[in-house]
Amino acid sequence: RTRRRLRLHFLKMATCVAKSVVFASAARPNNKAGNAAKPARHASKLWTPSAVGLNSPGPTIIVEGDAASKMAGLTAHRREVIMDMEHFAETELLKLLKPTDTNWQPQDHLPDPESPDFLDQVREIQKRGANIPDDHLVVLIGDMITEEALPTYMNMLNTLEGTKDKTGADSSAWAKWTRKWTAEENRHGDLMNKYLWLTGRVAMKPVETTIQNLVGAGMNPKTENNPYLGFVYTSFQERATKISHGNTARFAKEHGDQQLSTICGLIAADEGRHEIAYQRIIDEVMKRDQDGAVLAFADMMRKQIVMPAHLMDDGSHKQRTGRDLFSDFATVADSTGTYTANDYASIMEHLIKRWSIADVKCESGEAAEAQEFLMKQPARIRKLAEFGARKSAKKVAVRESFSWIFGRTIEGKF
Repeated sequence: RTRRRLRLHFLKMATCVAKSVVFASAARPNNKAGNAAKPARHASKLWTPSAVGLNSPGPTIIVEGDAASKMAGLTAHRREVIMDMEHFAETELLKLLKPTDTNWQPQDHLPDPESPDFLDQVREIQKRGANIPDDHLVVLIGDMITEEALPTYMNMLNTLEGTKDKTGADSSAWAKWTRKWTAEENRHGDLMNKYLWLTGRVAMKPVETTIQNLVGAGMNPKTENNPYLGFVYTSFQERATKISHGNTARFAKEHGDQQLSTICGLIAADEGRHEIAYQRIIDEVMKRDQDGAVLAFADMMRKQIVMPAHLMDDGSHKQRTGRDLFSDFATVADSTGTYTANDYASIMEHLIKRWSIADVKCESGEAAEAQEFLMKQPARIRKLAEFGARKSAKKVAVRESFSWIFGRTIEGKF
């Protein structure tokens, strides 16, 4: 029965392989006779390759009692595990954050408005920015919009049982972590937004409209208020974000904008530090509840990682093209090599190695099945990605306009 379930799972994935978009979420159902059709899901954010034939859920952020998941809510034992980790959060987690007085701030990397050379510095930004190709610029803008939707991400963390900030100013280590993590992340969108505005190449009103729509739409990461699931999700997401910002840093340098490269590199470094923090949380869970950690990891990988910007909407792109804005943004991100299906598989490999999944001595048959599922995933994802790439290669490239860059067009296989 286990083998049959796995075969059906990947059949469903394979039948959906289509676009060369980089990201998506949960597999579509196989609507054979006798099975009730489920609603189609939208495309997701930057980190689940639709090249492997997946797509994502709707906008509700809080999911309670999802019948499709056995990880919904916490058992009494797992709640105790999380509550017992308060000391770990206080002594190990919080030290991965940097003091405000020594941390970089956006103004450190922007022209000084008090300087007599302020306008000259702006002109230098515009001169360098003129060399950034439009496709890379669209990816930078999409990454910035994702960072600007920070209120949604803090909201998501505060749905997790046992770690949420119940009052908005709780003194618990978990609550302090969420607030201080948010405060560090807040600098990212702030800096990228201002710098891209100064280039003079970004249409800010459509960008601002996209940000407001995205924050208003929310997200559903399918973490179901369960911190086990939530911290697997953030472990994956932070590494994916680090990869994306790291690649934009490299591309900016290649096109002659060292300052933009430095900015993206600093943000990537923050994401890397935050990635370590979230992965250490699961390290600690593994010490206390190996079966639970393995089941949570497998649960999130079966559903796939849904990232927040999958609901981005500028108010005009879909009406004009019939496609989600995120889907076309993701296609551009893939074609530039900013984030690809192989990156998704590589993150899975990293987490499998980081948490020593192959060496876990599972106590339950269910956890052993989850372990087996996880170990096979990277190779399967790569194989499906290759299939998707071959299918995409047969498509004819067209030019598509983006409101974010004043309607200029980009060639791609949309």
